Amino acid sequence: MAIDRLHFAKSDIGRKRPQNEDCFLADPSLGLYIVCDGMGGGNAGEVASRMAIETILAHVQSPADSGAGETEPDDPNLTPATNQLAHAIYAANAAVFHASWEHPQYAGMGTTVAAARLSGHSLSIANVGDSRVYLIRHGVLQPLTADHSWVAEQVAQGYMTEEEAGRSPRRNIVTRALGVESAVDIDVTEMPVFKGDLLLLCSDGLTRGVRCGDILSTLEEDRSLHEKTDRLISLANEAGGEDNITVVLVTVDGGATGRLWQRFKQRWLSKAS
Repeated sequence: MAIDRLHFAKSDIGRKRPQNEDCFLADPSLGLYIVCDGMGGGNAGEVASRMAIETILAHVQSPADSGAGETEPDDPNLTPATNQLAHAIYAANAAVFHASWEHPQYAGMGTTVAAARLSGHSLSIANVGDSRVYLIRHGVLQPLTADHSWVAEQVAQGYMTEEEAGRSPRRNIVTRALGVESAVDIDVTEMPVFKGDLLLLCSDGLTRGVRCGDILSTLEEDRSLHEKTDRLISLANEAGGEDNITVVLVTVDGGATGRLWQRFKQRWLSKAS
């Protein structure tokens, strides 16, 4: 009997864009999975997303050698692995920002980032922009990130419905991105994971055209991760393929113990109090 891979990742140019400005990383040896969606004129978006991936990877591999990103203090409520991921993304912001100033052809470039890091039984999540991380557990598709976009803010404030946001001509406007300014706010959190959990990281080329129900039904099918990834990309292209499409699927092989889960709950309760 064939054994399915524990992760699969793929990017597709879509049907409307002249080039693919998405970039991804899937490194099971580090437990590190990232999706970046670049933006900028010419090939600057591609440069920004690739530079962000390379900087984050280098920082996670050798944090002591990098130095960049260390100006931000550690969050005492987070594990070292999660703080390290945050520092890596701060370093990526600095790298993209400096490159955009040093090279006129890259002026104004930036990129989203959605990152997940598995460290033991703990999952670290960090994001900037509208690329997303989802958890699929017990038949439920749970978003682990919130979009930093104009339409998401309108929905959150009650000025627009989800349906209206999906049709809005401003749906591609992000309110946060790496490299656009010298400083950036990163949403960072962590949680325990359990054996059998499935993680989905994706660019907005998937979520813009494919409904959450269709994503979940595809991921619940009895297929390999490769087949599920191909199917999600096909659904996005069938919906118009207006943007580049990147999908990263990760199966959690190990799981948190009940004792670890209690420690996480206690930490969340102390932070909320």
